[in-house]
Amino acid sequence: MADSSESFTIATSPNRTPRRGDALTSSPGRDLPPFEDESEGLLGTDVLAEEEEDGEDLMGDDLERDYLAIPELDVYEREGIDDEEDLEEMTASQRAEAEREMRRRDHAEGLRQGRMRIDLLYESDDEDEERPARKRRLAERAADGAAEDEEEMIESIENLEDMKGHSVREWVSMAAPRLEIYHRFKNFLRTHVNEHGHNVFKEKISDMCKENRESLVVNYEDLAAREHVLAYFLPEAPAEMLKIFDEAAKEVVLSMYPKYDRIAKEIHIRISSLPLVEELRSLRQLHLNQLIRTSGVVTSSTGVLPQLSMIKYNCNKCNFILGPFFQSQNQEVKPGSCPECQSAGPFEINMEETVYQNYQRITIQESPGKVAAGRLPRSKDAILLADLVDSCKPGDEIELTGIYHNNYDGSLNTANGFPVFATVIMANHITKKDNKVAVGELTDEDIKAIVGLSKDERIGERIFASIAPSIYGHEDIKRGLALALFGGEPKNPGGKHKVRGDINVLLCGDPGTAKSQFLKYAEKVSSRAVFTTGQGASAVGLTAYVQRNPVSREWTLEAGALVLADRGVCLIDEFDKMNEQDRTSIHEAMEQQSISISKAGIVTSLQARCTIIAAANPIGGRYDPSLTFAENVDLSEPIVSRFDILCVVRDTIDPVQDELLARFVVASHIKNHPSNKDCMNGDAEEAYLPNTYGVDPIPQELLKKYIIYGKEKVHPKLNQMDQDKVAKMYSDLRKESMATGSIPITVRHIESMIRMAEAHARIHLRDYVMEDDVNMAIRVMLESFIDTQKFSVMRSMRKTFSRYLTFKRDNNELLLFVLKQLVAEQATYQRNRYGAQQDTIEIPEKDLVEKARQINIHNMTSFYESDLFKINKFTHDVRRKLIVQQF
Repeated sequence: MADSSESFTIATSPNRTPRRGDALTSSPGRDLPPFEDESEGLLGTDVLAEEEEDGEDLMGDDLERDYLAIPELDVYEREGIDDEEDLEEMTASQRAEAEREMRRRDHAEGLRQGRMRIDLLYESDDEDEERPARKRRLAERAADGAAEDEEEMIESIENLEDMKGHSVREWVSMAAPRLEIYHRFKNFLRTHVNEHGHNVFKEKISDMCKENRESLVVNYEDLAAREHVLAYFLPEAPAEMLKIFDEAAKEVVLSMYPKYDRIAKEIHIRISSLPLVEELRSLRQLHLNQLIRTSGVVTSSTGVLPQLSMIKYNCNKCNFILGPFFQSQNQEVKPGSCPECQSAGPFEINMEETVYQNYQRITIQESPGKVAAGRLPRSKDAILLADLVDSCKPGDEIELTGIYHNNYDGSLNTANGFPVFATVIMANHITKKDNKVAVGELTDEDIKAIVGLSKDERIGERIFASIAPSIYGHEDIKRGLALALFGGEPKNPGGKHKVRGDINVLLCGDPGTAKSQFLKYAEKVSSRAVFTTGQGASAVGLTAYVQRNPVSREWTLEAGALVLADRGVCLIDEFDKMNEQDRTSIHEAMEQQSISISKAGIVTSLQARCTIIAAANPIGGRYDPSLTFAENVDLSEPIVSRFDILCVVRDTIDPVQDELLARFVVASHIKNHPSNKDCMNGDAEEAYLPNTYGVDPIPQELLKKYIIYGKEKVHPKLNQMDQDKVAKMYSDLRKESMATGSIPITVRHIESMIRMAEAHARIHLRDYVMEDDVNMAIRVMLESFIDTQKFSVMRSMRKTFSRYLTFKRDNNELLLFVLKQLVAEQATYQRNRYGAQQDTIEIPEKDLVEKARQINIHNMTSFYESDLFKINKFTHDVRRKLIVQQF
């Protein structure tokens, strides 16, 4: 150690000339003063100045004197040195612990230096040149002591909008913009708060991890509000942007839950609430490779298949593993030659190390309500990957957000030539429309208005009067349609025996009585409806059919009208024009509400939980009241018994009613003429009164929301139902049906009454079925049953069941009904006697009073003074004690 000690002594040796820089090195054991003080003290300013001018000769004659030993200086510093001889050998574990201790010390030193670098960063003067966010990221990385890797060495950019002439896709593929997008989106996930100040994505990520999912839904509107540049780039270059978003989301999730990558290898960002909704029909070349949002009904779906995501190959000659190769959707990536043995193959897929992902292909078709008249519905294929598979099934109406891609389709190219490409939607986010009908569309104001309406005592009459307000009369059909739209409560005890809750309605009668108009109205007011006709529908078109996929050659299941109308309404016009074989195919759908398929190796059952409203014409065109319902209609008993409500519509000749109907139709045409925007005159308004007499109808938009709210939120129970009344009613009906030979009464009719009672309770938003609901259900059931009888039987049955039929009927309505019967009898008598009907018909007052007494009405004064009495052109002649009707 002599040489090293000599080097420490040169600054103070009296026998040599000091050299420049000698005072800068010092012995570990000495405290030397600074260079300036020492030089001034030892040599003085003149010598220093002289040396500055002349320089210093390091290779002089006394060169060897620099290496002379100076014992008093040739000693080590004792502090920190352990010279004890009896040191024990360290074991491997002790050595490892010591090394860990040293690493902790070094890390602490690095943090201290990092903080010094942070201070230097924030003390820089060019505040305007560098964004604080960029500085913060640099500072965070410095504080973490992380070595800057290659990506971090890339300088980020501040002005993402300035694309320097590049397209969006080229720009976001570059390293610097990509890094900036990555950091901005990561910052958005970490810091975005809602209006209440809650961190949105912290809660969403927590919920996602609790359920072991790998999809994180980001609302596009939130992204646009915070990061408008990212929101602008996203629809233009969705594939590149979503890849960056997925990486950023994965880092954020792993920072919260470090071991979550054991459960989900990837985190997928799903974009919801994209502002513009495109129709399937309007997708063009302009939309290629862009993010789009569209809607439709899922008509078919394949099984879930494994798709190659990352593939590795084995070389058969040298067993070298080639790869990984990342597969794209459009082409297969294969190795050219083995890098180990240079052979061109053959190569086998390494099953253990190859990574697969779930793959499913679905077909979505335009919703039936959105297809223009006379057009065929268009359809488009969509590909579901990863955790989106099995998120929808045939029959579901969905909103799909995804990337509109072109892909190679062999069959299409064979048919149309090479340059033509098929298109497909790579799904990113799927929302079922059913899930958000009640919750998403109804605002707090809507719910407040609905609950307020339900407190009206006459809400039932108001809803019945609001059904199809443009159709005159037919109160019984309107009542049946209202009950069908609200529906009963389905039961499935223990998941074994399912009892349907939907009410099926059959309208049958003379032409020109607005049967099809009722069906069209039900289609508009229902939240989900499929309209079809008997002539244009086949058995498989109504239920489901199996067809072979032209490309994959595998059998796929296509949903029919009843499956597409699941949880909605299926409307079948011209029901009598269907073939008998086709009609029998819906037996199962009407009662069990499922469709069983066993064709081409596919054995399955599809849900068809829908209300069926059908319209049929009688044999020969007109309904003959002298025959029974079965003789009038060409329908089998099994299908008739599956309808809960049968409405027979007769086109009777009544001069007064015909005149009122004509006034109503003319006023309706005047009011709705496109060029007439002014208010209607008084005569037209008066023509509207009889249809909704004394009852305020509900606006149609509010009625639609009321139906949605009632079906979703109200589930009436039967605890307080009068069971004895229903049992007695059923036994009486069975007895009458056997005697008259009309439609058969079966156990299904008890269930029908229960369903109608539940629907009536739901109209009033009640939690329990009350006596009123049972009475109304019995009345509707009886009217349906009595209307199907022969005319000769009908009158006696009305008298038998009069106490049920008069429920919830205004006395004036009952008296008007009785009075019209007396007028009809008198008119028939006059026609037979005089050969023609007279302009005036006179009814003795005592005949009406006697009839009224039979139905327990004794006070006739209010009826004579009512508007209903006057509208039907009746006058009361007090002096002659006659009731006169003037035509």
